Amino acid sequence: MTRRQLWGGRFSEPPAQALRAFNDSFGFDRALLAEDLRASIAWAEALEAAGVLSPGDVKKLVAGLEEIGVEVAKTGMPHDADDEDVHSFVEARLAAKVGPLAGKLHTGRSRNDQVATDFRLYVKDALAEGAAVARSLALALARRAEAEAATPMPGYTHLKRAEPVTFGHWCLAYVEMLRRDAGRFDNAASRADECPLGSGALSGTPLPIDRETLARSLGFLRPTANSLDAVSDRDAAAEFLFAAALLLVHLSRLAEDLIVFTSDEFGFAALPDALATGSSRMPQKKNPDVLELARGHAGRAIGELTGLLAVLKGLPLAYDKDLQLDKEPVFRVRGVLAVALPALTGIVEGLLLDHGRMALAASDDRLLATELADELARRGMPFREAHEVVGRRIAEAEALGATLAALGPSKEITAQDLQALDVRRALAKRDTTGGTAPRQVARAAKAAVRRLAGGAS
Repeated sequence: MTRRQLWGGRFSEPPAQALRAFNDSFGFDRALLAEDLRASIAWAEALEAAGVLSPGDVKKLVAGLEEIGVEVAKTGMPHDADDEDVHSFVEARLAAKVGPLAGKLHTGRSRNDQVATDFRLYVKDALAEGAAVARSLALALARRAEAEAATPMPGYTHLKRAEPVTFGHWCLAYVEMLRRDAGRFDNAASRADECPLGSGALSGTPLPIDRETLARSLGFLRPTANSLDAVSDRDAAAEFLFAAALLLVHLSRLAEDLIVFTSDEFGFAALPDALATGSSRMPQKKNPDVLELARGHAGRAIGELTGLLAVLKGLPLAYDKDLQLDKEPVFRVRGVLAVALPALTGIVEGLLLDHGRMALAASDDRLLATELADELARRGMPFREAHEVVGRRIAEAEALGATLAALGPSKEITAQDLQALDVRRALAKRDTTGGTAPRQVARAAKAAVRRLAGGAS
């Protein structure tokens, strides 16, 4: 089949190979085939409703478009097609089926509002998918939190042991991040729920198209309000990339924690064998490749976002060819989320905890020093003085290689005060909303499971 493009009548020479190599987008926008067919069918039906095409012509066009979808589903997209983009691919295949009638489908429609609509449909699906996978991982973490609500472990600041928490509480911290991530995808989807089709090249279609009905036929809440904005707006793509980049930043933090926790030095947990890798040289190795890739993809996603924002920042109204560069970042990042989130969910579900080692680490004097200071303050000593007293006692214990309990009482610290050096007691005291007390963690985890299992954030 000869090359097909949607323009060229005023040109005396065919496109140079250099132009085609640089300009053509079929190599990647072929991913929008389903959306292009769907939007083209809706446009054909809108043309019929406007009295532009007869019912018989529309029936032939719709049947031809549906046949293209069925054929591609069976055989896949051809890799040797000589088409400028997915839109010219569809029109050429449609012409092969219905003849010159195919040329009538583009009546009153521009490639500008066509591609904006196709891409908006794609991004809407990507946003819904992003919210779903974020909730799925959050649900796995909430279920682990419920099961491990009373499992003590060290909490850290500056990656130094700080105060004891429970593993369930740690899980719920990431549940909160993921809930916000899912909400960002949802919020972006509500703003993206506008149909650009019928905006024409930039000034609107000259045909009496019922754009409200057209929008609803494609699953949009409403049509776009301004044709100049509609054909050049890529906010939905930028918002998807932002929500995805921040989600991946959160996943990177989760991955970093788990890399540390499963290290030989910490030994709080072990990765499930099915989601770890080995070394070609060292037979003992069990590597956290999934976690490291999640951490690495966060950096790339940030780059995809900033790259698109840089493309958009200087564009005059309305459409500019720069906007052809909007799609590949979204395609790539959606693909990453589709494989990264299930892998991380599997790790969370299959993580093997060493409860004894975690509890021993959580009982370290350094994590319970604040408990001792609080006990002195409870007896009436100003907290700043209690802080100094316990700090000196910690330094003395470290110098002697002993624990606070082994040092025993001192002039300021009684035997009764030393009873505060108990990790279970310390955890139970944090019994306020958002605290790490096992009772609070179990309650919060149960509520999170109920919300997330019901599809809410």
